Amino acid sequence: MLTVIILTRDEEQHIAQAIGSVAGIADRVFVADSGSTDRTVAIAEKLGAVVRFNPWRNYATQFNWALDQLPEDTEWVLRLDADEIVTPDLAREIGAQLAVLDTEIDGAWVSRRMTFLGRPIRWGGVFPVRVLRLFRHGRGRCEDRWMDEHVLLSGPTVDFSGEIVDDNLNSLTWWTAKHNAYASREVVDLLNLRYRFMAHETVADLRGGKQAGVKRWIKEHLYACLPGGSRTFIYFTYRYIIRLGFLDGREGTAFHVLQGFWYRFLVDAKLFEVEQHMQRHGSDATAAIKAVLGIDVTPDRDS
Repeated sequence: MLTVIILTRDEEQHIAQAIGSVAGIADRVFVADSGSTDRTVAIAEKLGAVVRFNPWRNYATQFNWALDQLPEDTEWVLRLDADEIVTPDLAREIGAQLAVLDTEIDGAWVSRRMTFLGRPIRWGGVFPVRVLRLFRHGRGRCEDRWMDEHVLLSGPTVDFSGEIVDDNLNSLTWWTAKHNAYASREVVDLLNLRYRFMAHETVADLRGGKQAGVKRWIKEHLYACLPGGSRTFIYFTYRYIIRLGFLDGREGTAFHVLQGFWYRFLVDAKLFEVEQHMQRHGSDATAAIKAVLGIDVTPDRDS
């Protein structure tokens, strides 16, 4: 039994294509909705998905909540964002491989690509990224973090060659607003690296040789130690010039400038703002995060 988990809120533009991309392989589609006011729920239910509601805290808690709602007969779980699709090649691979994998295999890595303003992003060294999206139920959970969450597994994995494609159809206004919120959430994780006010779960690992672990290690042990602001210029130069991001055309330039420079600089600016608040008011990190970013990071007693 393969269950696909999709987290939603106001995703009527995307939900049908996401569900449609797994229609031939999913035994169940479980949609965890956090309060959609558009037609998301109606579309999902019409396409046969099971929809349940849960208040939003962050992606990790919502996804782990969804895992806990699945019935006992669930064997495999596929994590899919509402604006993503499983390509036909990956769908065929999943359909052919899951039934024959050895029982000790806990999960499978796949590639993820992105389109931006309708154009596939091929340069800059950011795609394809290898992600762990498919795993046995009961053997994996999402990292307890506020941003850039990965599934944690302890057992062996395999590599699939198929791809998931992020094809968001919303406007740039929506995209920048979402990344403004992302920046605040990433600041929470950066502050936690420094002040350890929460448990710290991470996939960072140089020994395993997996892309997600290596990238996280570099981000936490190298990038995070560079001076705020200047590291943004270094990263953007590496990505746009050295890794040839400019070859992605006008749409790609917009993506690399906004996601590789503007977003990263915004994170550093918000980090500076929170730490300035801590110094001026003598407050701890959790109080400053709530005052400046409007995020309550105290444990959720109901979770």
